Amino acid sequence: MAASETELLLRLQTEVLEAVARGDALRDVGTILCRAVERNAPGVRCSILLVDEAMRLQTLAAPSLPQSYCAAIDGLVAAPVAGSCGTAAWRNEPVEVTDIATDPLWAEYKQLALPFGLLACWSSPVRNSAGRVVATFAFYYGEARGPTAFERQMVETCVHLCALAIEHERVRARSHRLAYYDVLTGLPNRAHFNMVLDERIAAGQPFGLILLDIDHLKLVNDSAGHAAGDALLRAVANRLGTCGADILACRLGGDEMAVLVTDCADHPALELAAQRILDATSGMVTVGSQSIAAHVTLGGALFGEDGEAADILIQNADFALYQAKQTHRGGYFGFRQDLRTAMVQRIAMVRDIDAAMAEKRILPFYQPIVRLDSGEIVGLEALARMQTSEGRIASAGEFHAAFSDPRIAYELTGQMIDHIARDIRIWLDAEIPFQHVGINVTTGDFQRGDLAERITDVFTYHKVPLRHVVLEVNESVFMGGNDQAVPWAVEELRAKGLLVALDDFGTGFASLTHLLSFPVDIIKIDRSFVERLGVDQPGEVVVSAILDIAQRLDMRVVAEGIETPRQSDILRQLGCTLGQGYLFSRPVSGRDVTQLLRNFSQRVASGTDGRAEYQLTGTLP
Repeated sequence: MAASETELLLRLQTEVLEAVARGDALRDVGTILCRAVERNAPGVRCSILLVDEAMRLQTLAAPSLPQSYCAAIDGLVAAPVAGSCGTAAWRNEPVEVTDIATDPLWAEYKQLALPFGLLACWSSPVRNSAGRVVATFAFYYGEARGPTAFERQMVETCVHLCALAIEHERVRARSHRLAYYDVLTGLPNRAHFNMVLDERIAAGQPFGLILLDIDHLKLVNDSAGHAAGDALLRAVANRLGTCGADILACRLGGDEMAVLVTDCADHPALELAAQRILDATSGMVTVGSQSIAAHVTLGGALFGEDGEAADILIQNADFALYQAKQTHRGGYFGFRQDLRTAMVQRIAMVRDIDAAMAEKRILPFYQPIVRLDSGEIVGLEALARMQTSEGRIASAGEFHAAFSDPRIAYELTGQMIDHIARDIRIWLDAEIPFQHVGINVTTGDFQRGDLAERITDVFTYHKVPLRHVVLEVNESVFMGGNDQAVPWAVEELRAKGLLVALDDFGTGFASLTHLLSFPVDIIKIDRSFVERLGVDQPGEVVVSAILDIAQRLDMRVVAEGIETPRQSDILRQLGCTLGQGYLFSRPVSGRDVTQLLRNFSQRVASGTDGRAEYQLTGTLP
């Protein structure tokens, strides 16, 4: 080959490789290659066709061929007789057709080429590293002829450059997919979401943002295995893909997804989009022999009205999602400005509680549980109080919302049980008449799976028998547990001598079911029933029924929220022995309750060690 021809090929190769190195799109690289060839091979029109795994051909670059011709051959399937390119892809070898008009390979296609003066075609396969045909590189001629020796050298170089460029694009596309798409679901990932969100904000066009949580995914993982959880995630992702072209769903991580809703100008439109998502994603998911119900909870915010900056818009949608999980589980809640105020207050509350815990300003206050016939104190309920930095005692109601944070609930319970155990030890050492203390626990206390160990360790350290402890658990905690984690933990503590009370009985759902399903020793009738006593007959009927059921199930009963002598009298007439409420005492400090115990505690038979033993048996219905 002459020196000038070698230089031409080197320049062509350099030009294409520079385009690849710059990161030019594959289509642009292909066009650069075709034009460089055509400059150096007069009379040649060049084309590059991609070949997919189904052996369909698609034009990548053909700058000098008529667009109508390219459109006509796009989608052609490689076959033994399919023109030059289709046949070359099928055979995985070069195909030279020197006369399209007469060659049988072109019998079905010559009417596409001849009207444009395409009289001959030489096509070569482009292979990947595994030897599979991924493209064809073709020369079209305006006369019936074959390639020259220089053209053969040029094609050899070009086929190699094509293979390199296509492989580079494959690696780039794979890297892009790994960087911007979730491997499990195939949805765009957090990085992709952030990029698209920024683009839409910059464009200034109306859109909505919906944050989505898959309900009970952790429960599915714990009970049915992570393969089932992954199947649930994929099913929800696939169903989101059916919601319409205006819905772009992204997986942010775990069970959280984000949905961008195009051309959404107001909250009614956003709510309609949310309903489409709820309709599409709900339904059973089959995993092997199991069927799992798919449910999602949504919170939405509107660009512009609810925030123009990305962080504010996301935060407000997150506030709405939080509210939905609290009050609209399995449904949708749209952002309102008062939510932001409430959440800011909650964040400030969490910060204040963190400081109070660090400074040991979380204190137990105690409310007596008394015999209704004698007024004697049978037990106590410990209630968390926070002492402010100014010395004021804040009630639990002032910081109750912070308990929804599992970390706060866990750490606060830890401080409470330690303080309660120390108080009980003081009472026992001073031989102060005392029977038991009720300790309230939350869902956050069960989530780490070590509640029984924590309580046992603390009370053992302070040498306090667990028979002095009643664990108070409300229905929402029982329902919020993962699988059997809550009843297992409760039963483990009961086996050590601790009693369990179902708190606020009657305010949740399926209360009677809980009496059958969960290990319960004591029922605490909620104050909402007690306050109706003496006001209407249904209140008395319900309380009487609860007392009757408890007696038949050999469970004790405590009535909460007694505020009037009339309520106390009615309860006693109905057969209720124990109660608590402002009629007898408000929650008081450890020092004040010590004096109450000295004066009013019920004395029972002494134990073998000479000290008074106070049990919750024998004195209750």
